[in-house]
Amino acid sequence: MNLLKSIFISTFPVIALAIAAFAGMELFEYGFSWQYTGAFLASFPIVLFFILVFINKKPRTSANLLPYTLTIGIGLLLSIIGVKQGPFLGISLATVASSLWGIYLVWYSKFDNRSENNILKVGQTLPGFQLEDGQANTVSTNNFKGNPSIYMFYRGNWCPLCMAQIKEIAGQYKELEKRGVNMVLVSPQPHKYTASLAKKFQVGFHFLVDKGNQVARRLNILSKNGLPFGFQALGYDSDTVMPTIIITDKNGKILFADLTDNYRVRPEPCTFLKILDMADA
Repeated sequence: MNLLKSIFISTFPVIALAIAAFAGMELFEYGFSWQYTGAFLASFPIVLFFILVFINKKPRTSANLLPYTLTIGIGLLLSIIGVKQGPFLGISLATVASSLWGIYLVWYSKFDNRSENNILKVGQTLPGFQLEDGQANTVSTNNFKGNPSIYMFYRGNWCPLCMAQIKEIAGQYKELEKRGVNMVLVSPQPHKYTASLAKKFQVGFHFLVDKGNQVARRLNILSKNGLPFGFQALGYDSDTVMPTIIITDKNGKILFADLTDNYRVRPEPCTFLKILDMADA
């Protein structure tokens, strides 16, 4: 099933772009048409959404993306209004675009069965495990005991939401440092990408690699075939990790675990500070 998701997310924006371009050219060449106006409105917001994900670099969105969903719905409605004018290509394109958007919201964006994770429960001790730094040196999480820790499992440098979230957390570096927090960023991506990320941010965080997703499997946060199809050409493995945040106290006891069921919905960094301050109170 995840393989289908991998192929879907790589082709979905391209299909939306093709529909928007075709509908726009029809409108430019032949003038106003209810059907092609509807097809354009049903597809262009999808293109705009993915452009803004990369340009705005915000770490999270709403679950339902209501402004986009409403615009796409209006586009479908306009194409239906013009159905008597023909041809039927316009309404067909609007239907395809709006259907793909619905599939993206209710199927692709969500992770299944995350609530069934019995390993990352608040109050339990986080199992010890080994990771690697950007130079492939082994790092044990036992080294982090004695101070509270925040573990952020992110999908990789290819994920704009993950990169925006790391930038946001890096902006809280001084507050985290004041609290003596070990900030541990973990990804299954190749070491060279992790090393370049550490070099880019230049903060006292631990940028580590979960080679072969061994830890992700152990913690039940593996995303099998979670990489968008085609990114393998850049050296990434097809399997990745579901975005996960774990906060532990100085003894390794879990204080907080964000197991989001939607890859676009992520906690604010102020939440981490509140959790840490409540534990110290």
